[in-house]
Amino acid sequence: VNATPVVRYQYHIGAPGAGYYREIINTDAETYGGGNVGNLGGITATGEPWQGREHSLYVNLPPLATVALKKEN
Repeated sequence: VNATPVVRYQYHIGAPGAGYYREIINTDAETYGGGNVGNLGGITATGEPWQGREHSLYVNLPPLATVALKKEN
């Protein structure tokens, strides 16, 4: 969730494991009348440890919106 009016590009977060994380909801999507800022459908986790996790993601967070990701593999 990004509750600010500012886009957060490449926001670094810890991930529970390696693999691909599909974007299952983006409330800023064009479908919902938003600006369509997002992650092009999903993100692959890096091997970079972050926030106590062995892997991490660099997520684009649209302004005043929610993005939900689901691990695919």
